[in-house]
Amino acid sequence: MTYKRVLLKISGEALASGFGFDYDKLHDIAAQIVEVRNADIEVVIVVGAGNIWRFRDTTESGIERTASDAMGMLATIMNSVALQSALEKIGAQTRVCSAINVPQLAEPYLRRRCERHLEKGRVVICAGGTGNPYFTTDSAAALRALELSCNVILKASNVDGIYDKDPNKSKDAKKYETVSFQEVIEKNLKVMDQSAFSLCREQNLPIVVFNFGTKGALLDAAMGKKVGTLVKD
Repeated sequence: MTYKRVLLKISGEALASGFGFDYDKLHDIAAQIVEVRNADIEVVIVVGAGNIWRFRDTTESGIERTASDAMGMLATIMNSVALQSALEKIGAQTRVCSAINVPQLAEPYLRRRCERHLEKGRVVICAGGTGNPYFTTDSAAALRALELSCNVILKASNVDGIYDKDPNKSKDAKKYETVSFQEVIEKNLKVMDQSAFSLCREQNLPIVVFNFGTKGALLDAAMGKKVGTLVKD
């Protein structure tokens, strides 16, 4: 089963090797997204900002939480504009739609306008998080996926799914092919933050966790093939 409309959640770290941008990674991600769009699948993207600024990584800065989260939301706009440029360089039509008003760089996020962009074949990049402090870009991804009637959240990771323990530390880690929302909660498996996960669970929005570094994995996930781990009821 090929999904009609997907939301791709990308961490800021996926765009970088450390701080800032890794241009090879940026252009590789753009090429994978274009493959999905060329398969006639509508694509919404939410990008994190861990390569530039994130509160939990900068608590020693002394910057209070609300201001720090605002900086992180602005950083997601930088990442979104960078990804837009990479996508348009290879022929994709895109729109950056931001929860924070920055008219020189992005349109304001309006649900109906985003839906119209998707219907016209454009890739929609949702920037600025939710526009509010104390919410992660995971929460923004869940919210936008539900608002825009996406069929699934594709959560890009650096491992090929969800395991019962860290596969980088434990050789006997067991991978889940499919796991229920309830089991994720009971076993405290790290999928998304709790606010985001609760939204997905309440609305029964499936999540696919997959390795972005595996060639073709994004397209396979968007086409409903067995890739990574599927979270559903």
